[in-house]
Amino acid sequence: MSINTENLLKVGEGEFELNRLPKRPLELLRAWDAADEYLLNTLAEDIKPAADARILIVNDSFGALAVALSAYQPDVVSDSYLSQQATRLNLAENGLSEHCVRLLNSLEPLDGLYDLVLIKVPKTLALLEDQLIRVHTHLQSSTQIIVAGMIKSLPPTIWKLLERLVGPTTTALARKKARLIFASPDPALVVPASPYPVSYRLEETDYLISNHANVFSRDRLDIGTRFFLQYLPSRQDACDIVDLGCGNGLLGLMAAERNPAATVHFVDESFMAVASAKENFFRAFGQARNATFLVGDGLKQFKSASADLILCNPPFHQQNTVDDQIALSMFKQSKKVLREGGELWVIGNRHLNYHANLNRLFGKHTLAASNAKFVILKAIETNSPR
Repeated sequence: MSINTENLLKVGEGEFELNRLPKRPLELLRAWDAADEYLLNTLAEDIKPAADARILIVNDSFGALAVALSAYQPDVVSDSYLSQQATRLNLAENGLSEHCVRLLNSLEPLDGLYDLVLIKVPKTLALLEDQLIRVHTHLQSSTQIIVAGMIKSLPPTIWKLLERLVGPTTTALARKKARLIFASPDPALVVPASPYPVSYRLEETDYLISNHANVFSRDRLDIGTRFFLQYLPSRQDACDIVDLGCGNGLLGLMAAERNPAATVHFVDESFMAVASAKENFFRAFGQARNATFLVGDGLKQFKSASADLILCNPPFHQQNTVDDQIALSMFKQSKKVLREGGELWVIGNRHLNYHANLNRLFGKHTLAASNAKFVILKAIETNSPR
């Protein structure tokens, strides 16, 4: 096995080559952070779990924790399809079987009791709240819970959240701008039912919109989507419409209303997002309307020339890192998946460089609408080489 030293994680458990997803030729970011290193070295040097310890890993970004701790055959929970795929690839890269870990999505039930629960702090504290409530019945008084994160991503409310839903906490000294929080289960603690999903009534409609904990703008319609909804296209010839990076599915839901003959395809890499979109769509239209729902890496599972209209509000963060790689990948995939004459509609903040990427891929774009904060761009697929 060829080792790329720039991608080599060296911790008490061993040395492991790790890569991020989506892959790019000149990757500048590592597949782990100092909080992963701190946590793994603490386990190896101080805690030294028993060989038969049952370990639960939550929010492992690209599999660093799962790979390093694969000897324990841990359960690994994530809301991210890309995280799960990266874990599979990194296990294989290090000569480990995928069966060394049990990959679970954020909505699947846990099983049994755990001796050790390791949690990387997610970007959304609502997700952490939901996860702590879900794991509560799988803790015992002796369970060790360790929460790891970079200091810049640890809001003060996280300690209150842990004490409310787990029990007393202690905090380790910072190391390389990373910190560990230790929480001890309090058997007397009464943990409430999860408040998620939450719902709101979509303004100027009768639609009730439900959102699981990790969905962007759970409590209200965000201003970008509100602006995009004003300009959603209506095409009588549209047979297949894709809501790419669908979140709670609002764009696809309203596109379905304006294009009643079309099948709408909802795609996101978040399990909670796709579950929310599915609930919202079928609550609005019942089972009579055609739609598909896919958790995946953008449009990779779609056939070429299979869509007439793609609506996209791309993320410009991956976990806590600002990154336009996912948006660019979405644009490239869209060009492949659009039929001739098909349209890609994109909304983004004015400062983002989406127009240049669309010009490079499609040859040109048009400005469909703009305001002080957002632009809506349209690119049309012509019969150009793919």
